[in-house]
Amino acid sequence: MPEPMPGGPIHPDDPDLAALAAEGRVVAYFGYGSLVNRATLRTKFLGIRRATVTGWRRFWLPRGLSMPPLLSVRPTEGFETQGVVVYDRADHLPAVDEREAGYARRVVMPDHVRIEAEPAPGVPLFIYEASPVELDAADVGATILQSYLDAVLQGFLSLYGEEGVTRFVAETDGFETTILADRADPRYPRSVTLSAGEAELFDRLILQRGARIVQAG
Repeated sequence: MPEPMPGGPIHPDDPDLAALAAEGRVVAYFGYGSLVNRATLRTKFLGIRRATVTGWRRFWLPRGLSMPPLLSVRPTEGFETQGVVVYDRADHLPAVDEREAGYARRVVMPDHVRIEAEPAPGVPLFIYEASPVELDAADVGATILQSYLDAVLQGFLSLYGEEGVTRFVAETDGFETTILADRADPRYPRSVTLSAGEAELFDRLILQRGARIVQAG
């Protein structure tokens, strides 16, 4: 399994992380979407690290005709997916489960993840997955929000560079659908501001992947 791309810290660790982990009061979960962008973080986590998980693949999960798709993962033997590992207090796990309602929480075994500068070895690690037979956004023609996608891609660019963004677009299933151009008037509540270079890069990659950008009506 390849090492995650080295770099600076994503977010300062809580000074109590090591002590809480030693007391068994810390859990971790793998983030593969907007959690990768530090600009979207609204909760005080104990720590966050770049990481690569093996055995799951990212895809665009449709949520019905009136709701835009979100990113999820589904079991895929041997597949490697980049993201982050978030360290949190164990008593926050029920709230995370509620937020991820509709997903199955699975244990990630230590030999299925590589964590950069792991701060608390032995902490239980989870991933929230969709059904392996779930259709993706391209299968049903669901429309992805550009403002949500921008936040995710900016995060991957920050942590993994242009190579990481290119890999994200190439390896995420369901991109062959429409993207709603809401960048100027974002519908995603944790939207981000892009540089001209970021916008050009992201649009070029998704168009090459088979997506179609449509104007908001």
